Amino acid sequence: MPPCPTQRKIAVILSAYDDLIENNTRRVRVLEEMARALYREWFVEFRFPGHDTAEFVEDEQGHRPKGWEWRQLREVAATNFLSIKKGKEPDEVLYVDLSSVGTGAIETAALMPFESAPGRARRLVRHGDVIWATVRPNRRTFALVLNPDPRLVVSTGFAVLTPNQVPYTFFYMTTTTEDFSAYLVGRARGAAYPAVVAEDFAQAPLLIPDEDILRLFHERVEAMALQQENLRVRNANLRRTRDLLLPRLVSGELDVSTLDVRGLEIEEVERQEEAVA
Repeated sequence: MPPCPTQRKIAVILSAYDDLIENNTRRVRVLEEMARALYREWFVEFRFPGHDTAEFVEDEQGHRPKGWEWRQLREVAATNFLSIKKGKEPDEVLYVDLSSVGTGAIETAALMPFESAPGRARRLVRHGDVIWATVRPNRRTFALVLNPDPRLVVSTGFAVLTPNQVPYTFFYMTTTTEDFSAYLVGRARGAAYPAVVAEDFAQAPLLIPDEDILRLFHERVEAMALQQENLRVRNANLRRTRDLLLPRLVSGELDVSTLDVRGLEIEEVERQEEAVA
C-alpha cells in the first residue's frame, strides 16, 4: 500500500475525474429537460410561436391547430431501413445489444470481429435515427443516434426508426413521450415477454405540425441534442482515462508523492483528458 499522503493524492486526482463526469452528466440531464419542456410547450400545450393568432380545429381526433395533421409513423419515417447484407459483412462491428441502452442513451458498445458477433448484430444506423427496444416497451429503452461510428450495429431486438419527412429532433421527442410508450405497451403481445413488431411502430399515430414550426423547433433544439452527445463522448473518454490511470497510480508506476494536488481544478483534468486523447 502506498503511504497515506500518497493515497490521499491519488483519491484527489481520481475524484476530480469523477466530479467532471458527474458535472457533464448533470448538464446532459438539464439539456434533455430543456428540450422536452420546449416540446411540451409547443406540441402538447400548443403555445408555439404565433399560437395567439393561430386557428384551431375540433374533430373526432381532438383539438389541434389548423394545418397540423395526424399521420401514421410510416408516412414520415422508415422502419429498419438498413441492415447488413449477406456478402457485405464488415470485418468488425461496434455492437449494441438491449442491455447497452438505457432511457435516452447508448451507454456501451462492444468492439468485436463480425464473425464473432451474435446473429442479432444486423441493424445499421445513421445520424438522426431513433432506436427503440421491441421487447418490454414499458421499460422505455430507446436512444437517439447522432454521428455514429461507421462500425456501429444494433441488435435486431431494436426497431430502427429513420425520419425522412420531419426533423430528427422533433421525431425523437414525439416518439419517446409517455403517450407513445403507452401506445407501444398497448400493442405488445405476450404475457411473460411482451413485445411489439415493426408494423406496430409503422402504424403509430403522430400529430405532425406545419413545416415552419418544425423548422423553428429543429433550429432551437438541435444544438442541445448535439451538445448532449458531445458530453456523453467526453464522459466516455474521461472514464477510459481514469481507468487507465488507476492501476498506474496505485502500483506506483506514476509517482505522485511530490505532486501538489491542492486546488486541483476540473479544468486541469480537462487538459489531461485532451492530452491523453
